[in-house]
Amino acid sequence: MARVELIMPKMGESIMEATILKWSKKVGDFVAQDETILEIATDKVDSEIPSPFSGKIEEILYPENAVVPIGKVIAYISTEGEETTSVPDKKVESEQVPSIVIEEITKPLVDNNAKSESVDNDNRFYSPLVKNIAKEEKINSAELASIAGTGSEGRVTKKDILSYVENKKSGTPSIATATISATIPAAPPVSAAAPSYTSGNNEIIEMDRMRKLIADHMVMSKHTSPHVTSFIEADVTNIVLWREKNKDDFQKKYGEKITYTPIFIEAIAKAIKDFPLINVSVDGTKIIVKKNINIGMAAALPTGNLIVPVIKNADYLNLPGLTKSVNDLANRARQNKLKPEEIQDGTFTLTNVGTFGNVMGTPIINQPQVAIMAVGAIRKRPAVIETEQGDVIAIRHMMFLSMSYDHRVVDGFLGGSFLRRVGDYLEAFKGEDLK
Repeated sequence: MARVELIMPKMGESIMEATILKWSKKVGDFVAQDETILEIATDKVDSEIPSPFSGKIEEILYPENAVVPIGKVIAYISTEGEETTSVPDKKVESEQVPSIVIEEITKPLVDNNAKSESVDNDNRFYSPLVKNIAKEEKINSAELASIAGTGSEGRVTKKDILSYVENKKSGTPSIATATISATIPAAPPVSAAAPSYTSGNNEIIEMDRMRKLIADHMVMSKHTSPHVTSFIEADVTNIVLWREKNKDDFQKKYGEKITYTPIFIEAIAKAIKDFPLINVSVDGTKIIVKKNINIGMAAALPTGNLIVPVIKNADYLNLPGLTKSVNDLANRARQNKLKPEEIQDGTFTLTNVGTFGNVMGTPIINQPQVAIMAVGAIRKRPAVIETEQGDVIAIRHMMFLSMSYDHRVVDGFLGGSFLRRVGDYLEAFKGEDLK
């Protein structure tokens, strides 16, 4: 018999811990390979975790509602075969780059004395995903407590709360709500922010778990990588005019609204092929060159936090394919419906600060990547254009691009050349004329 380890899997770039919602098996039970062994929750997704191998549950190290760092052993399974000390989850192991940094950042995130999360005096456990949906839909604590849960021990699942929201919008209250509303006074709506209190003339707001994770991830990135930022300006008039001319026909032909984001991603993917050493990560003194071009796009959530869904193998997609992927991921990000694998394995990140009206930014690298690009707002400005007849001044659509990169492995020549190549691809853009 072999005694193997079950590891808490990593559920995304900035996720350092997860909550065990439910063990589907108990000690002594047999579990088949790929059979669900437990359910976990993060601030982004609820997920069922399959067993990576078949065997009998020998020991469970963490109970339900425990908060566990990623990469930690959570159970032992006895399997047929020669005895071995451990069989770690290869996927988790490969994603922990650099592993020393991840281990350090997870330690302060766990409070062994922490109580399971609840809402006011409601003793039921609510996953971070359910609580985020409640905040977005302005469901107060009394309402949340009234929702009949179909999960383990009456736990409210994502399906339960979304069904409640749908019924509420259609004017059909659930039986549980109708019964309880007469006895429980209405509570103030749950704020999108974490609990707050006043101290003198100041309001003090506690960070929610997701904001704490983002904060730790950003600090870790600054401690890990010496950041350098380069800037260029690009004339994107061709892109703007093409989109204005073809956006309606594009939607009719492909069933998708065309934005600037897929065009930016297409240019980045092309430039990465020209400069593959931008598409790397660092492991000690080793540079790991990624063969897949997986581009993450930073998206703002209704809570004000950020998430980075990833377009896998972006270089294999044409503009309609990129548009479909961008729209799908952006829509489901806003609805908290992303799958764990859709926020993993990014090799380069794009963030659009232009959506906030900003003309440029200095973004922080999304570890373990080594570069992140920001695109600013597109503005009309007078610009000098070289023609065969001489230089002329014309009104052009201009945009700043900035890129922060890890100076341990990306020097100014590589970083600046790559950024300029992206700008060149954008300026040379000639899309399909659908008119």
